[in-house]
Amino acid sequence: MRKKICSVRGILAICLILAIAFASYATYYKITHWGFGFTPHEGTEVWTVDAHITFVPTGEPIEVALSTPRLGEEYKILSEDVVAKGYQITKDEKNHRLIMKSGPKKSEQSLYYRIMLYDNEDVVGKVRDRTSPKVKKPIFESEQQKGMVENIWALADAQDDDGTAASHIIKLLNDEVLEPEVDAYLPVKQSQSIMAEKIIDLLAYKGIAARIVRGVKITEKKREAPADLMLEVYEGSKWRIYNIVTGVSGLPKNFVVFQRGGVSLFDVAGGHNSEIRFSVIQSAVSSFKMAGRRAEYENSRLFNYTIYNLPTLEQNTLKWLMIFPLGILLVVLLRNVVGIPTMGTFTPMLVAMSLVRTGFWSGLICFSLIILLGLLIRTLLTRLNLLLVPRISAVVIFVILIMQMLTIFGYQYSFKIAASAVFFPIIITAWIIERASITWEEEGARNATKQIVNTSLVAVLTYFVISNPYIRHIMFAFNEWNLVILIIVMQLGTYTGYRLVELKRFAPLIKEKE
Repeated sequence: MRKKICSVRGILAICLILAIAFASYATYYKITHWGFGFTPHEGTEVWTVDAHITFVPTGEPIEVALSTPRLGEEYKILSEDVVAKGYQITKDEKNHRLIMKSGPKKSEQSLYYRIMLYDNEDVVGKVRDRTSPKVKKPIFESEQQKGMVENIWALADAQDDDGTAASHIIKLLNDEVLEPEVDAYLPVKQSQSIMAEKIIDLLAYKGIAARIVRGVKITEKKREAPADLMLEVYEGSKWRIYNIVTGVSGLPKNFVVFQRGGVSLFDVAGGHNSEIRFSVIQSAVSSFKMAGRRAEYENSRLFNYTIYNLPTLEQNTLKWLMIFPLGILLVVLLRNVVGIPTMGTFTPMLVAMSLVRTGFWSGLICFSLIILLGLLIRTLLTRLNLLLVPRISAVVIFVILIMQMLTIFGYQYSFKIAASAVFFPIIITAWIIERASITWEEEGARNATKQIVNTSLVAVLTYFVISNPYIRHIMFAFNEWNLVILIIVMQLGTYTGYRLVELKRFAPLIKEKE
């Protein structure tokens, strides 16, 4: 048993298990922490929220204060920007307020605050506050008003659903047919803010703290819309958000909070007729570009030592290199396990790389023309009895001339097939022609044709692997799997059994033995 473990195959098997474990964990880490996906066009949703403040100056010094979202709450913040020409801008980090100051102005003012958000966070029930907030009970103008509040609470307590006291009150005040006590308590025309204040007073009567929450519901194509309003109620040791119309608890996934509590959403000193409107635009950013921001958000320095931190040019080069090990594995399988003979070990891989650059059909036709013309010329050179090196050199020069003629011909007649010739590796093409000629002379035309067809077949199969955009993306995003491919290739190097084509070849001997 010990000898088996200490053998080459045993050591490689252990290395393979470790490599798979490492690659699996790296893949999991990249997906959960850096936001990588398995599809090439998968990106991160980025929401751009514009807050547009307008007001008319009064001729006095101007100071505008705007509440802004907190880092790490509902969304992660990608960037913040302010467009306020002629204003001095400061940030009150403690209170999360943006302060814009200016001297007296005459014309109507338009200020813009833009924030880019990504990665919606689930913060339901996570806004904790160990210190119980103080609740100021409402002061009633008359005993009759106090009686109405008590009757409303009696109706809320009588509801037989499993909701909380806050949800009961909200639903009661938003019924289509209001109870007489509720109808008398509410004003004739009530806005959402007045409704929220009435609910806060009702909850305060029972010692329940509540506050108004203002923010933006992130929906595509929102243009110049007012702020959305919700209610936050202190229950237990945490604040819970409620929809002020339906009474449903929980912060919606597409809602970002700008302001909580008694502080206003925005204040304007030195101006009147102030108004704030929100616009929302959705865009998609590549997961590779966002990975750096996610790593920075988590204070992870590991990203700095990855290929994804390199410039785009270097990344594009490495994106092709990362797919080659998989193509090499395919060639090893076809040669050592299946038993398909080719001209050169990795000649099919190089041809497949050329087909990716030229295009499949145009490259394949061009490659076939070069091989056919090269074989014809090589046959003529055989009659001259040249030495090996000069003969191969002559073939290389002839291949270059053939490529030149095909390129000129393609340009004159607008044939892209001929223009693809310049992308084939000249030396490899000349070597294929030389090997095919030698095989033709020594083993006959059948074997030479068979090897050319096999080489082309393996090149085509390799082409479909390395040209697939999904495979390329996965091998680049999760390049740790190349370590697994390395161990598998080494494992195949210890294989000494029959190849698949040999099983067919020796089948008559097995039958005869039986």
